Amino acid sequence: MIKRFFILSSLCMVLGVSAQKSHTVVQGDNPYNIAKKYGITVDELLKLNPKHKDGKLAIGDVLTVKTEKAAAAVAPKTVAPEKVGTIAGTPVGKIILQPKQTIYGITKQYRISETDLRKLNPELDSHMKIGDEITLPLTSIKKYGGDQPTVTATATKPVETPVEKTVTATPTPAVEGENYVIQAKDNYYRITKQFGISQQDLYTLNPGLEEKGLKPGETIKIKRSNTETVVETTNSKAKMDAGNDNPSPASNNVVIGDDYVTYTVQQGDTVFSIVNKFGVSIDELIALNPDLSKGLKTGMVLRIKKQDPVYVKKNGDALSVVLMLPFGYSTNETQYRGMALDFLTGAKLAIERNARGGQKLDVKIVDSGNEASFKNSLTQINPENTDLIIGPFFKSNVIDVLDFTKNQKIPVVAPFANTPELYNYNNLIIVETNNQTYADKLVEEVKAVYSDQKIYVVTDAKKENANYIKSGLEKAVKNPNIVIVNSPADIQLDQNMMTGQSAPVIAVLANEDMGDVFANKVIALSKEVQGIKAFSMFYSPVFEKKVDDLSQASLVYLMDRKINTDGNFEKEILAAYKSKYCKTPPKYAIVGFDVVNDMLTRENKKGEIFKQMNKVQTQLATKFEFVKSKANGAYVNTGYRVIRLVP
Repeated sequence: MIKRFFILSSLCMVLGVSAQKSHTVVQGDNPYNIAKKYGITVDELLKLNPKHKDGKLAIGDVLTVKTEKAAAAVAPKTVAPEKVGTIAGTPVGKIILQPKQTIYGITKQYRISETDLRKLNPELDSHMKIGDEITLPLTSIKKYGGDQPTVTATATKPVETPVEKTVTATPTPAVEGENYVIQAKDNYYRITKQFGISQQDLYTLNPGLEEKGLKPGETIKIKRSNTETVVETTNSKAKMDAGNDNPSPASNNVVIGDDYVTYTVQQGDTVFSIVNKFGVSIDELIALNPDLSKGLKTGMVLRIKKQDPVYVKKNGDALSVVLMLPFGYSTNETQYRGMALDFLTGAKLAIERNARGGQKLDVKIVDSGNEASFKNSLTQINPENTDLIIGPFFKSNVIDVLDFTKNQKIPVVAPFANTPELYNYNNLIIVETNNQTYADKLVEEVKAVYSDQKIYVVTDAKKENANYIKSGLEKAVKNPNIVIVNSPADIQLDQNMMTGQSAPVIAVLANEDMGDVFANKVIALSKEVQGIKAFSMFYSPVFEKKVDDLSQASLVYLMDRKINTDGNFEKEILAAYKSKYCKTPPKYAIVGFDVVNDMLTRENKKGEIFKQMNKVQTQLATKFEFVKSKANGAYVNTGYRVIRLVP
């Protein structure tokens, strides 16, 4: 029996489309994406809907749109897949995205890895709306497509190599108290980290915000500097790198402020070509340029978030990489040796793979020992001739390495440590997604199904995650009734005051050690009454063992790592590991491969790893989606998978 679950990327947005003169608001909608969908400006949309002139929308609201500009609804009929072109000599076709289709679902159905899917669809995350076209190998479409609607063949033309255009920029000062339009996926953590301000500063700039919360479509003020400096560049390469390298003065092309550069939109530019050129996210571009909600126009002057100075490798052609792993040989301490050895097996597979692909590497492995002996291990590192350090594993050791290399600003990768104490180091890359990111997502998920049910949050004695979730839900839903309990056994059905009958509740697990007990309790409650909704911040193996029973409670859970065993890339790596080590990769071998392979594939020939941090990449099991913790802070991974069990 096929397991009934869907895994969604955190960036997917599902938009409702109407063939009539109206649009019904669904989860994730805001004035900007609705206007964009129907080819009109936000101003036009709000004029057509005067009741919503303040931009506030609720799920189920019906909006009037212009049919002459509206996007046509996708016909549900099946079209025979036809060849629409070739990429690297491989015939490809296009499917039309249908409701409930996700990135993970497509990789499973069409037997393609997420890496290969993203290569065929470079703008994948921004093209996951109903009706969008997704490029896939033609053989996969014919073999696995079934009734999937596809695009009829059209004449193909050679892909043109983009030519850098001359740009002329005029100074546009950033204003103190600059406006920002709240997006559907925004939360306080995301906004404060993106703009490098505290939550209290955000409340001060926006009186009443703390009480009413963040609402998509509303405009808030963001504090910014109004200082700017004129810098000139000499060639196309320098224009693309503006804000990363030190430009040489020659022509009046780019204006650079404390936090941004400006760029004048040229004919043929698109939002996606601009974000790819400057290495920023769409969110960052819109945040600095609210007028983009009215569309991109030639001649428009855009502010572009200035990127950190790039790190350029020192060691000639080869990239000098140090792996710091806690083997404990020097101190005869074996506590973390198995973990370190497994990590190394995966790392070696990634190193060999990239070396075969032509990357020149000089790799050194350092035994980081234990807490007492760690500083002695630093003497094995020459900071003047090191380009990338992966490890150590533990927070205090990571800080020691950062202090040791502070003059060289060598990129340092922390595979497991993730605390706010580390967020101030701008040469640090933090791999582990933190609990606050998971909690924020869980609040969004609960909010989407909430309808006055009683909410139980199950936790341990620490209650840190539970208190954070409770605080978020109290701001996100109306009339919340939230109870924090120490055991799943304390979850009880509610009572309908009018009829006296049992009523369903929402159960949230905020602890990673109670998966079995939580699952059993939720299953028992769902057999007593329909409508139980269950959520978990953490993965537990029992969730996969009892899929059918837990689907009756519509369980939604989050996890950081998941292998798509049907993907070609994943099959290749799993087979290579088994061939080399005669077993399937254990947990820390998977982490070792994913971390090292992700970092090495972000490096270019100059070792400018920070230029590639905006790319979303999925390795064997881990999704890497890095954001800056603050304007001049560490890169933190916010990638995760959402698993929904569907009745």
